Amino acid sequence: MTGGRAGVSGVAPASEEPPSYGNYIDGAWQAAERMFDSTNPTRPEEVVGRFAAASPKDVQAAQAAARAAAEPWRLTSPIARGEILFRAAERLASVSEEIAVVMTREEGKTLPESRGELARAVSVLRWFAGEAAQPVGSVLPSVTEGTLLYSVREPLGVVAIITPWNFPVAIPVWKIAPALAFGNTVVWKPSELTPLCAARLVEVFEAAGLPSGVLNLLTGDPAEIGDAITDSPELDAISFTGSLGVGRHIQARAVPRGVKVQLETGGKNPVIVMDDADVERAVALTVRGAMWSTGQKCTATSRALVLPKVADTYTEALVQRVSELRVGDPLAPETEIGPLVSAAQRDRVAGYFELAEREGHRLATGGRGAAEGLSGHFVQPTVYLDVDPASRIAQEEIFGPVLSVIAVDDLEQALEVANAVEFGLSASIFTSDLAHALRFVRSIRAGMVHVNRETPGAEPQAPFGGMKASSSHSREQGKAAVDFYTELKTVYIDP
Repeated sequence: MTGGRAGVSGVAPASEEPPSYGNYIDGAWQAAERMFDSTNPTRPEEVVGRFAAASPKDVQAAQAAARAAAEPWRLTSPIARGEILFRAAERLASVSEEIAVVMTREEGKTLPESRGELARAVSVLRWFAGEAAQPVGSVLPSVTEGTLLYSVREPLGVVAIITPWNFPVAIPVWKIAPALAFGNTVVWKPSELTPLCAARLVEVFEAAGLPSGVLNLLTGDPAEIGDAITDSPELDAISFTGSLGVGRHIQARAVPRGVKVQLETGGKNPVIVMDDADVERAVALTVRGAMWSTGQKCTATSRALVLPKVADTYTEALVQRVSELRVGDPLAPETEIGPLVSAAQRDRVAGYFELAEREGHRLATGGRGAAEGLSGHFVQPTVYLDVDPASRIAQEEIFGPVLSVIAVDDLEQALEVANAVEFGLSASIFTSDLAHALRFVRSIRAGMVHVNRETPGAEPQAPFGGMKASSSHSREQGKAAVDFYTELKTVYIDP
């Protein structure tokens, strides 16, 4: 088997040979010594593609290519860099339906959700294509007469981007696009569970005319190459989205060497349902926030904190709606909930079902594997009632379609419970009282706050990130992205 790509569609029918890709280094798909398969979580026996298992030697080659390209790319006009991103956006838009099918087959989210993710990625590319032409510094007054004093932002150099499987196109794009727009070169390590999505995205940048070495792709087992990426002497920065444990491992290895690190490491996101809430809206958006994408979002709703007067009405409607969700093949138009991404992820969620039973929480619906006849990595959407806010299922990020309903007496107790976890990514309140909404906005310890909205949500022009253990206290997307991907230089000029 060759290490270059074979088959351009990535949507090979079961009767055809799946596409094959090597690592993408210095503008070319490289032959690989070892390959691995990516499979369909709906039908695990189905191989969707074969990919290079990168080695530390490949990491070295990719880092060297990125370093060699760094100075020419830094000197490239920001306008020209923006034009490449805009062409990438148009290219991605033109193949988005095809890649949406790829994403659904490889990651397991429903086809409408895959289409939505591709649309978001296109909008992010367009946003940062424009940001490349924005001002990059300031002219400042000087105490010395005749001195021209100004600041300018410059790229960091070589950035490693490490991304998860749950948004296999959108999250890479919202890291890669600003990195490139602001003049950095990139070594990208995507999840080993979604390499076909990654390869198709690299093809988009390739078709847009990105110069060789500016973007490099390494696929494979993070246990084999993760530390080689983190420890590379060529590296200037790392942007990582994933688990808290891995993020802290990366930080511990990189920061002492002076490498700039950005982390996004999860959430345990609450909704507060006040007595004056629109219960119908609260139920609909809680279900969507908790269950869509099979709960595999860092911004997913995982705790519902409900006040007494609406508790019975809200809970009854919530459990009824969750029990009616249609679980099945995510390519089928009637399906609302697809599989979890892998057997390991299914087993992890099933482990929380067992834990909840031991902890004595009241199971309202779900709590086990999906219906007979589904052979993939499915579990049922699940709701637990009367959950102890100090219990593990109320404290730990499950990353599955599992919602804990917690009774609270008033807003003050709701805020106390909402804040009493290590994460602080996103939070929401449902209320018709402006005073309640403002009190919530002031007091909640979360990086993104919603009123009468679901906890998931991100727009390219808005900063994205969390407080506490959810992030390294920097922000992605919007105007905030420039802060991570550049550094300031101050210039004094006397005639």
